[in-house]
Amino acid sequence: MKKKKLHIDFEKAVEYVNSYHQPMPADLLLKLYAYYKIANENFNNPGSKTPLINAFKANALIQAQDIGREKAMKEYIKLVKREVKKLSY
Repeated sequence: MKKKKLHIDFEKAVEYVNSYHQPMPADLLLKLYAYYKIANENFNNPGSKTPLINAFKANALIQAQDIGREKAMKEYIKLVKREVKKLSY
């Protein structure tokens, strides 16, 4: 069974972010984190050793909690195209 175009585009966007080595703004990272977790249906608690970082991650998830898996994938892709790729120029 072929993967949907959305899933392929999402995987490519994730690969792009994972290979990106420049600093990114914290608010962008938190949005990407929340969309990624929702897209992968991973609802485990944030695993940072720093309580403040966990709080920010939990807040990002709460803010995005009302969107579904496909919407999270679309938003992740959109952010990568609009914000992350812009940072590399």
